Amino acid sequence: MNSKTLPQNDAEWRDWLRAKNAEPLAFEVTRKAATERPFTGKYETHWEPGQYHCICCDAKLFDSNTKFDAGCGWPSFYQSADPEAVLQKVDRSLGMLRVESVCAQCGAHLGHVFEDGPEPTGLRYCMNSASLSFQKKSDENHS
Repeated sequence: MNSKTLPQNDAEWRDWLRAKNAEPLAFEVTRKAATERPFTGKYETHWEPGQYHCICCDAKLFDSNTKFDAGCGWPSFYQSADPEAVLQKVDRSLGMLRVESVCAQCGAHLGHVFEDGPEPTGLRYCMNSASLSFQKKSDENHS
């Protein structure tokens, strides 16, 4: 999918996400940078092997083998699937200085990245479940 086929306004994004059976919070999280409440997301305690993709554009973002339990209430990963899959932007909202993580392909808000994760990267990509979709690792596909 390329950016020319993606929705161009809020109404189109709402319809797009609804057609993908995204959870109701997906629009507010991905397009308006909202955050789901901690310990409520469907992937926070999800440990099945597979890949996590952007709910908006299906870009591959994270592999399950980089997911770890950070105890923060959101799915956490120590690195993205590809160094160019997730972009970082300075976020000064809520009176804090944080680093926002967005999908490089469609600009969807995913969450934030912090420098308190495990080795080998020391990073914690703290993601909203509502911004992700999951593709189970199949028996035929061991990548």
